[in-house]
Amino acid sequence: MTGLPTVVLATGNRHKADEIRILLADVPVTILSLVDLDLALEVEESGETYAANALLKARTVAAAAGRPAMADDSGLEVAALDGAPGVRSSRFAGPDATDRENNALLLRTMTDIPDPHRTARFVCTAVLVGPRTPEGQEIVCTGEWSGAIAHDLRGESGFGYDPLFIIPGEGRTVAELGPEYKRRHSHRARAFLALAPYLEALSRRREELH
Repeated sequence: MTGLPTVVLATGNRHKADEIRILLADVPVTILSLVDLDLALEVEESGETYAANALLKARTVAAAAGRPAMADDSGLEVAALDGAPGVRSSRFAGPDATDRENNALLLRTMTDIPDPHRTARFVCTAVLVGPRTPEGQEIVCTGEWSGAIAHDLRGESGFGYDPLFIIPGEGRTVAELGPEYKRRHSHRARAFLALAPYLEALSRRREELH
């Protein structure tokens, strides 16, 4: 293990942890996942906002690991649906809905909505909590990614609503543009990069204590 401060990412998904490590590669911290620490934690996302859900996860992990923790929550907001599916994006078609079922319901719901009114955005809130965050604060950062909803599924890459989310100026969905494009431009990337200065403050604080 390095002498860098350690932050635990509240996920058991190795691919997500690797994605965040790549995003924050220039920040002097060590990012561990729940798998790295052999922690099996299940947190019910019962909050009414992205921030509430992310904070629920991060607080639980910070308490269990005894270290600062990061977490995020995200969703798709469609203007014509008054912001739905929003915080319930992953369970839009039901508690155990698959991506296919969620996408199918969204397409059915938007059948009669013309192109000018199919605008949408992805939103992600990322948080940093724990006893070693600056001044003991809970840091909350949000990233947004604007686009529009396609009339059918397009592309093989990504997950969730990626095959339906068209990027303005590109004319293609996130699933068509591929993982590298998503890694650089997504709402999640923007939210976690906004946390970078606070992670750097953790590293400076550690140096001062030593």
